[in-house]
Amino acid sequence: MVRILSQQHSIFNQFIAELRDISIQNDSMRFRKNLERIGEIISYEISKTMEYETRETTTPLGIAQTSHLKAQPVIATILRAGLPMHLGVLNYFDRADNAFISAYRRHHKDNTFDIHVEYVSSPSIEDKVLIMCDPMIATGSSIVLAYKAILAKGMPKHVHIVSAISSKQGVEYVMANMPTQNFTIWCGAVDEELTAHSYIVPGLGDAGDLAFGEKI
Repeated sequence: MVRILSQQHSIFNQFIAELRDISIQNDSMRFRKNLERIGEIISYEISKTMEYETRETTTPLGIAQTSHLKAQPVIATILRAGLPMHLGVLNYFDRADNAFISAYRRHHKDNTFDIHVEYVSSPSIEDKVLIMCDPMIATGSSIVLAYKAILAKGMPKHVHIVSAISSKQGVEYVMANMPTQNFTIWCGAVDEELTAHSYIVPGLGDAGDLAFGEKI
């Protein structure tokens, strides 16, 4: 149910390290590129779990038996931080349909906050594989609420949740509160600490701000 890619040695871990590195984070283009790369690598791993069929492909010299996806997934992203990772997933599933969800934290004077979903743009997800991109799973509330909101578009066959950095608490919340049993969480890394203000430690900071600039 939970796959943590950094537990194995690969070039993937370098991309995670660069996302975290405060000296490299000053280069927002590189930050976005590393999120895109992480989306691509996780997409490759997800592709191994999907259903395929054999077709004939005509080459200049004959006929080859080739393997093709039976059905394209739907890629969904929580705006705005998820956009670079969404692009990475779309680079690999380049015929997929796309969905976008606007969700944000509304902060209160007592330093608490609520998660609000404002907008969903999505094709039908009925009986399809749904890939949801959110680079940071902190409390886990955003991804669960986003999934509940997109259910208005149908019931997916399986859900893959893609994240670069997650907190242990956030992963546990998602596992306990997703209204389906058919889901897999793919994490670049899982960190132990979540602060009182719901920031992951050591984490990497605010992925949206690092990718696209600070919010006003």
